[in-house]
Amino acid sequence: MPGLYLVAAEPSGDLLASEIVEVIRKKAPDTDIHGIGGEHLASVGIISPIDTSELSVVGLLEGVKIYKRVIELADQAAEDIIKAAPDVVGLVDSWGYTLRVAQRVRERAPHIRLVKVVGPQVWATRPGRAKTLAQTVDHLVCIHAFEEPFYEPFGLPTTVMGNPALSRGHKGDRKAGRALLGVSETDPLLLVLPGSRRGEIAQVAPVLMDAARRLKDSLPEAQIVVHPSANVRAQFLEAFPDVEQWALLSPTSADRFDIMSAADFALACSGTVTSELALQETPFLVGYHMGWVTWALARFFLFKPKHITLLNIAADDTEIVPEFVQTRFKAGPIADTALAMLTDSKARSAQIDAQKKALSRMGESQLDSAQIAAQTLLDCAQPR
Repeated sequence: MPGLYLVAAEPSGDLLASEIVEVIRKKAPDTDIHGIGGEHLASVGIISPIDTSELSVVGLLEGVKIYKRVIELADQAAEDIIKAAPDVVGLVDSWGYTLRVAQRVRERAPHIRLVKVVGPQVWATRPGRAKTLAQTVDHLVCIHAFEEPFYEPFGLPTTVMGNPALSRGHKGDRKAGRALLGVSETDPLLLVLPGSRRGEIAQVAPVLMDAARRLKDSLPEAQIVVHPSANVRAQFLEAFPDVEQWALLSPTSADRFDIMSAADFALACSGTVTSELALQETPFLVGYHMGWVTWALARFFLFKPKHITLLNIAADDTEIVPEFVQTRFKAGPIADTALAMLTDSKARSAQIDAQKKALSRMGESQLDSAQIAAQTLLDCAQPR
């Protein structure tokens, strides 16, 4: 009976890990599966022995502040992994934390195979991490084919799984989404996606919400819908207790793709959700803010592309999706852009066409990420 242990410390990794579990239970139902994660893994019966929710932070300095806790949790994870004695460990996303877990397992139990699922963005920043990863794990399951050449010099086997956000997505039902929200087909609908991390609710959400409120003042007939991620919904409601006085809060039971499809335009915190919006053919803008030291290091020393949104990078690093980052991250200009887009159907159509082309370059949903990652983990669990 093969043994698998999954480690995921952030919502996106937790979701992918849960999808991997579901695939493995169909492919190899006798697999003994343990894991560290959140609500998604818990929903498929994998209860985490460690609470890693505090690791969902934003920026380098923010990470430094909790570094001691990262090490403590990495030690605890390694201890539990060694106790479970799996054949293979799948380290899903969360570069900083999972690397430290991997290093501790490798040192104490070198016979356990280690597979990194979703590698660091070496194509955008700090390519030296490719060597570090190759020295630590046995296999990498990466998102993009263009990542593979970064690891070839170091002999790390790689498997391309495609973008999980695209492979798991389905086309939302615009009419169903609007019906659920109680919004007519003719009402302009602005969707606000305020982030999935605690730090984003603190740093990004206030400006996006301010921009949405301004848009509502300028265009009273517009319906504002806010869809916070489930893992930060309570924190969001605590931060914005009056939100339902001027906006609609999406029901917890809502299909997020229906909600995205229902929107005419969206204000989105940077992240996986941007690719999901593009898949729904919903035009949007991206907003983001991080600590100033982190930003300076990233912009001037670490990050190579001009843009932070993957769609823009895929479009030859051009701005097909408007970005409001750091010094440009202000409610006034964001509201102005949203107003212009909501009142100009041709501009929205042009952006949708550009997003489609970028998605095509990214591979769209041609690969089933969870299927490929699960099979790779099963293959690596086989006796050497």
